[in-house]
Amino acid sequence: MPLRIIFMGTPEFSVPTLRAIVEAGHEIVAVYTQPPRPAGRRGLELTPSPVQREAERLGIAVRTPVSLKGQAEQEAFAALKADAAVVVAYGLLLPKQVLEGTRLGAWNGHASLLPRWRGAAPIQRAIMAGDHETGMMVMKMEEGLDTGPVALDQRVVIGPCETSGELHDRLMTVGAGLMVEALKQLEAGTLALTPQSAEGVIYAKKIDKGDTRIDWRQPAVDVHNRIRGLSPFPGAWCEMAVGGKAERLKLLRSMPAEGIGEPGELVDEHLTVACADGAVRLTQLQRAGGRPVTAEEFLRGLRMEKGTRFS
Repeated sequence: MPLRIIFMGTPEFSVPTLRAIVEAGHEIVAVYTQPPRPAGRRGLELTPSPVQREAERLGIAVRTPVSLKGQAEQEAFAALKADAAVVVAYGLLLPKQVLEGTRLGAWNGHASLLPRWRGAAPIQRAIMAGDHETGMMVMKMEEGLDTGPVALDQRVVIGPCETSGELHDRLMTVGAGLMVEALKQLEAGTLALTPQSAEGVIYAKKIDKGDTRIDWRQPAVDVHNRIRGLSPFPGAWCEMAVGGKAERLKLLRSMPAEGIGEPGELVDEHLTVACADGAVRLTQLQRAGGRPVTAEEFLRGLRMEKGTRFS
């Protein structure tokens, strides 16, 4: 018998799971998502989340509370009489009353191999750390941050030049299938839970401005991992001198390369930049106000001589 599900999610990452649950034949009694946010060039237009747009397309009722801490919101949640809640990148804290507000509890799709990379930015942090693999996990939610027991997991190899955007797109598809399988087993009463290990806990803190500027004094492998881990958003960056003025340059793709020079020094005419040891070759960049371009396109528009410094 299909389950009555409350779905809770906000960004594009959540959409494939919502769609997959519907296609599997379960009943989505309500979708919870973050309220519409200001967007547009002037920030005057309120734009619904990707999950809200998909829910409305599917004809599912949408709720956008700013908090779930109030008694009225908690009673409204319980009144849905759902079998389970599915949570994928929702973005709001779920109090105990909500976690226990369905018959079978709340189930979270999380993009890491827990307990490694609990928290807000597991995909970006895994790549920035140089991890060779990650994965998706379905866990039963508790009050702690990503501390609940794990039901299912699927490992995914991270490519040596893969960006967080590319890994994001792969994982959201993996996560959709994994959640459908978890609900199938939950419905059948066969879903087994395994407590997370107390060892190997690492937190994936939210990306802030201090994470995004490239420090060429770091080893080349770390610079490369930071560039791809922050691509396409928010984007790693550095500065270069153009016409005697410092210009901000977003770095979107790179590859390890050979080269010797002072950190931040261009060591050839192909955008190979020296680091503390070794070098990285920049392969996709974006000037302020411009569009992302390949290294070849960039060099056609701006001559860069060997010895040019990036800071």
